[in-house]
Amino acid sequence: MNLNLRFYWTLFLRRLPVMAALFLFCASIGVALAFKLPTSYSTTARLLVEAPEIAGLPGTVQTNRAEQMEIIEQRLLTRANLIDVANRHKVFGDTSKMSPDAIVNAMRGATDIKRASGRDRATLMTVSFSAGTARTVANVVNDYVTLILNENVRLRTGRAESTLAFFSQQVDRLNTELNLQSERIVAFKSKNSGALPDSLEYRLSREALVQERVSRNESELADLRSQRQRMIEVYEATGRLPFARAQDMSPAEKQLVQLQAQLQSLELVYSSTNPRVRVIKAKIGQIEAQVAAEGGSAQDKEDEKDTVLNIALAQIDSQIESLQKDLAENTVELENLRTSIEQTATNGIALDALERDYVNAQNQYSAAIARRDQAQVSEQIELSSRGQRITVIEQANVPNRPSSPNRPVVVAGGIGAGLAAMAALFFLLELLNRTIRRPVELTKALGVTPLATIPYMETRRHFWIRRTLKLALLVAVIIAVPVGLWAVDTYYRPLDLIYDRLLSQLGL
Repeated sequence: MNLNLRFYWTLFLRRLPVMAALFLFCASIGVALAFKLPTSYSTTARLLVEAPEIAGLPGTVQTNRAEQMEIIEQRLLTRANLIDVANRHKVFGDTSKMSPDAIVNAMRGATDIKRASGRDRATLMTVSFSAGTARTVANVVNDYVTLILNENVRLRTGRAESTLAFFSQQVDRLNTELNLQSERIVAFKSKNSGALPDSLEYRLSREALVQERVSRNESELADLRSQRQRMIEVYEATGRLPFARAQDMSPAEKQLVQLQAQLQSLELVYSSTNPRVRVIKAKIGQIEAQVAAEGGSAQDKEDEKDTVLNIALAQIDSQIESLQKDLAENTVELENLRTSIEQTATNGIALDALERDYVNAQNQYSAAIARRDQAQVSEQIELSSRGQRITVIEQANVPNRPSSPNRPVVVAGGIGAGLAAMAALFFLLELLNRTIRRPVELTKALGVTPLATIPYMETRRHFWIRRTLKLALLVAVIIAVPVGLWAVDTYYRPLDLIYDRLLSQLGL
């Protein structure tokens, strides 16, 4: 590709007035901003999050340092704090003419808070502020630092106090629950005192003893009833009592008793047809006839035997009644013991559940007391500022020179923008221009090679008119640009505000 520098240089000279006007416009704006932008001062304070002096002590408030700093930052930049600081230090002069939203946005825009933290690194916070006077920025940053330190103390002591209050409530609640559970256990044991697992072994042994007594009572009762029936049968058969005393018997009666006893012994061994048995029976019959003959004439003696029989029967009946009473009592006790033994398993399960709940409540109560004690220690540590804390390692000082604007940079930026605009305009005009101006372009467009080209012949009059118009345009630009900027700054909006708004919209 053939690059005709002379041709482009000619184009550059021809378009120079327009590009110069654009350059002067941009440069004028840069110069105007450099002198119009208000002076701004900035200062910075540095804070450090220090580890607790009493490290590793249970119960101290342990929080993530980065999270703690973020919480403090968000609470610092609240609407109320920013408005209060702006009014107290008169950051924007007469704040009565500004809306609260404008004050808050301006304060947040002028405030710069940065945090630095990481693994095995110290947690730092830098707080900066920019304003029109040096004393104001120092006062605002120091006020920010005071708010941060107070907020840190309030945050940590508040957490310690809240923790202590919570575990104190837990201790009171668990103590009440523990007392209620203890009362439930006592009431259950009182209600089921005879059917608890701890007395099961005693009741089992007692059941065996009472069962033995019942069996003995039944046996003795059966013996007495049999004895009474035998007494009546013997008396009706012989007319005598089986337990009559030997001194009251006649010789025949004594012999009859001996023969009857001998007959009972023989009948256990021999049959009723045995000769010995028959001989004894015959003798007994003879003796009975003799005894009957002797007793038939003694009516008074017979009456006496009836009286003795009645007395003996009354004694036996009294013994039977006493045994029946003992048997009934022992039977009732035995039934109660069996019922309580059957209920022991169910009561044991219920009692175990109550005692398990009591043990759980006791464990929770002990744990709550331990945590409450730790919370008390934590509160004392935080109140004495010996836990994790924020310290100021560099106080904000009054700056001795403004931080912005950098006026040479602003002027240079305007000049650079003008040069860029000139170049952009030149290339844009060249890109959009489709006219034929050189023989090369004619050959390229028509496909013919011209023998000669005749340039445009400008008259002297047209030359001076064109030169005059260019000079007038240049003078107009030189005069109009400053006048226009002054008018915009005076009657529409200050240039610094337009500049700030433009930067905010661009996100810079």
